[in-house]
Amino acid sequence: MHLCSYEFEGQTQVGLVHGSGIVNLSRALAGELSAHQPMIDLITRWADLKDRVAALANAPADLTVDEVHLLAPVPRPGKVLAIGLNYVEHVNEAIIGESRTVPEHPIWFTKLGNAINGPFDPIVLPRISAMTDYEAEMVAIIGQRCRHVPREQARDVVFGYCVGNDVSVRDIQKRTSQWMLGKSFDTHAPFGPWITTADEVGDPHGLEMQCLVNGEVRQHSNTRLMIHNVWDQIAQLSQVMTLEPGDVIFTGTCSGVGAASNPPRFLKAGDTVRVEIASLGAIVARCVDEVAEEVAGEGAQA
Repeated sequence: MHLCSYEFEGQTQVGLVHGSGIVNLSRALAGELSAHQPMIDLITRWADLKDRVAALANAPADLTVDEVHLLAPVPRPGKVLAIGLNYVEHVNEAIIGESRTVPEHPIWFTKLGNAINGPFDPIVLPRISAMTDYEAEMVAIIGQRCRHVPREQARDVVFGYCVGNDVSVRDIQKRTSQWMLGKSFDTHAPFGPWITTADEVGDPHGLEMQCLVNGEVRQHSNTRLMIHNVWDQIAQLSQVMTLEPGDVIFTGTCSGVGAASNPPRFLKAGDTVRVEIASLGAIVARCVDEVAEEVAGEGAQA
């Protein structure tokens, strides 16, 4: 099943997508889901609601995809976690003149909630940098509260998968060994276009993925080439923290990022970035320059 979050007439709702149509699950499951976090509620209660949702697969659509504003499937996740250097070819490509080796341990960082962006919303290029880059990634969505998950059982705690773009501001990222700031600019964590439930995907480690900038293929790989696959990632993360329904994991990018080109090719205003993964769909963003805004606060000046 494909499950989306969308905005329509000022309200955030969740829906079941089939073809170009959307069945309004917020209405079909009235009273079951909160208005505040309907997708997280749906994921949390999936064992009880799954059959009712599946029964709506052939129901008449309430809306079309073109009529709504698709949001990130989990608009306000509790955690957004991401792994770096998780494809050998990406490790081997020199990023802005830096050579690297496969790290002894997985490199983890967070992308903060302000970075969450819809699957077709613009990517804002920050005023303070001209080095914004793209990173095609598969995204895994956690389906149940869990801790200390054995690798062999990690499959059971995944709710589904999305297409993601780990947008990165390279000069800010490289200032220190901590990548959080360079990975957490506003709009720099687009994902979607919906959650494809895990039962429909089967094994996620065999999906073709690519990133195109203005129609040119920049990245092309397969999720089977991860150094640490999804099960490994969940097993390690859950040793450290409790994972909860709706938590988001960006699972790593492949070679072909703009910073590794010679000369580097960073995103510019007007560029269109498309990330697509077999079975999961595609997300598309137009890049726009950040607009100067007044600083908030009493007595602030532009």
